Amino acid sequence: MTLASFRFDLGLDLFPMLAVTLAALCCGVLGNFLVLRRLSLMGDAISHSVLPGLVIAFLITTSRSPVVMMLGAAAAGVATVVLVELVKKLGRVEPGAAMGVVFSVLFALGVLLIERAAVRHVDLDADCVLHGQLETLAWYGAPESVGELLRWSTVSAVPMPIITLLLMCGVAGVFVVLFFKELRLAAFDPELATSQGFNATLMHYMLMVLVAGATVASFEAVGSILVIAMLICPAATARLLTDRLGSQIGVSLGIALLAGIGGYVAAAAVPDLFGKEAVNAAGSVTVFSGVLLVVAIVVSPRYGVISRFVRRRRLAVRVAIDDLLASMHRAGESGTHELDVSRLRHELVGRPSRAAIARAVRRGLLDRTRTTVRLTDKGRVRAADVVRRHRLWEHYLVDRAGLAEDHVHAVAEQLEHFQAQPPAGPLHDPHGRTIPSVDGPDRG
Repeated sequence: MTLASFRFDLGLDLFPMLAVTLAALCCGVLGNFLVLRRLSLMGDAISHSVLPGLVIAFLITTSRSPVVMMLGAAAAGVATVVLVELVKKLGRVEPGAAMGVVFSVLFALGVLLIERAAVRHVDLDADCVLHGQLETLAWYGAPESVGELLRWSTVSAVPMPIITLLLMCGVAGVFVVLFFKELRLAAFDPELATSQGFNATLMHYMLMVLVAGATVASFEAVGSILVIAMLICPAATARLLTDRLGSQIGVSLGIALLAGIGGYVAAAAVPDLFGKEAVNAAGSVTVFSGVLLVVAIVVSPRYGVISRFVRRRRLAVRVAIDDLLASMHRAGESGTHELDVSRLRHELVGRPSRAAIARAVRRGLLDRTRTTVRLTDKGRVRAADVVRRHRLWEHYLVDRAGLAEDHVHAVAEQLEHFQAQPPAGPLHDPHGRTIPSVDGPDRG
């Protein structure tokens, strides 16, 4: 079997794939606001700490109905948020440490209750919570073709975890649509949100309740490992690809959908390439979402590793060209308008002078013979602009910042590369050198 030859089976694959996809979408849309508020670990905390809420709800009602489980999880989720805030404020620790302490203690309490409160044989155990039970969603009476799905019998055959996840997706979507403005403002500036007439703290707790609901809705089918990943990875990946919140939510949903379907297919297809049995689908979806995040880290057009490397390289070359032109301009002030190439390379030691000279020639900033270079008209304008910025910065650092004249050259050497055009200033720098006057410099 290969990825291209994966054979979809209605009975074995429809409901499990639907479960992981719905869980990914539900957690993905809510995770955007956790990532924005730097509360990514809160999803991890809630997904672990709702366990005692589930157990206590079962002990009180002796029922595993979705409503009972949801109420228990919601109560545990709110308790987690409150406890994190108390530990953070009273213990004077940073938020990550507070969340780590709370979810560790509450998860351990949940495991202890499972083991000691006579519920270990009721299919409510830590393994189920962590990994889920997708195999229980197999549809053994499934029709032979996709066309036969459009029947009432199909609706009646949908497992309860699928219905729960579908309802939770709807609730999360409606919540985000109705309170998008409030959630956005509360994420970026809670104080301003409160001043605008709505309580940012209330929005925070409502979001945490929904995160708890998404967590418990996913427990039976996909487990908490997938929940943790989907609350973080799609939103973090989308954040690398766009700076607009609306677009980020849309992109995160697309990534969650791709991770759900792609990870489920990969769970069976990739191990088969090596002659191994299929792996846990929830774990595969988690790994797939992590791979998508790594790809975004590398190739993101603005924040990716490659794009940052290219920008740094371009900046290094531009700085080297500026330094080259400034050296040519200063030599021209002393009457030397043509310099030997070897002298320039000696003066620009430690910089990519060979590449700078070659690029400056290609851009029409320098004329070069076999052994010498000289500024073109275009190069003289840009060189004067660089020197002007340098000397204006030196004047500012001495006149306004109060630095000594012999301490400003190195700082101005860095500041001169900013492209902002300084306003008209004095005629001479602190060392008595003329500051060039440039009208509309050609920056090349």
